[in-house]
Amino acid sequence: MNDLWNVALDDWLDQLLIERNLARNTLDAYRHDLERLAAICADPLTAADDDLRRALKAAETEGLSPRSRARILSAWRGFFRYLVAEGRREDSPAVMIDGPRLPRKLPDLLSVNEIEKLLAAADRSRLAPRRNRALLELAYGSGLRATELTGLPLCELFIEDELVRIIGKGGKERWVPLGSRTVKALEEYLTRERQSLARPDSPPVVFLNNRAGALSRVGWWKTLQRLALVAGIQGKVKPHSLRHSFATHLLEGGADLRAVQEMLGHSSISTTQIYTQVDRIYLKKVHKSYHPRGHVVR
Repeated sequence: MNDLWNVALDDWLDQLLIERNLARNTLDAYRHDLERLAAICADPLTAADDDLRRALKAAETEGLSPRSRARILSAWRGFFRYLVAEGRREDSPAVMIDGPRLPRKLPDLLSVNEIEKLLAAADRSRLAPRRNRALLELAYGSGLRATELTGLPLCELFIEDELVRIIGKGGKERWVPLGSRTVKALEEYLTRERQSLARPDSPPVVFLNNRAGALSRVGWWKTLQRLALVAGIQGKVKPHSLRHSFATHLLEGGADLRAVQEMLGHSSISTTQIYTQVDRIYLKKVHKSYHPRGHVVR
């Protein structure tokens, strides 16, 4: 890569860091995506659409998935938009490039019955049963991401107001309601169990591990795996399964899509709309199971 290219790339990444507060891992991935283009054409600053197509074809030949190639193209589009806005190029070569067709993947879901089984398994935990129940109630009852759940500061929990304040991706703030069962589980954990887990030097987060430190994402994942095993739930149960179930069950109950978007912290409602597809599948299943004209004719 030439010096001008390096300067332009560094400037773009600095802008993303300052204005959008993107994570370092995300910025490193963008840099790698742009370096992939630089390996194909002599001067990426003057790259044409054919250069981008060749670079995408090379990524496909390497065996990169459609989703990975779509992410690469997204990074290129963002970078060339920046160059045009800064007057370093007159147009973007990425405008006319079609991305790979992505399979529509439905999120992993748990039924209400499976949620109840997980909660029952938490109550039977040998270690920290109240913490485990509070984890499940908050994850499923408010739809928090794993990082939001495990890193939740005590000061962001407003139990009397039945609210939790979340600082999500990009530093975006949102307030999420706490259901009555979530409030009860949190109160029992905070007043009766957290004190026994904590030490004077424990971090001021809601959820502690058995060594008095902050519960990590991996620790939460392992805890959930153990609870799923005890509950006898088949298939993979991941922290995100609870978030997906939160959104889907709200929509199945008649919640407004915009409200669900706000609670999930999605910047675009199109991200939330995948749950309407899940809801339609659920409705078709109900129709097929219970309507006299819905059964398969043999």
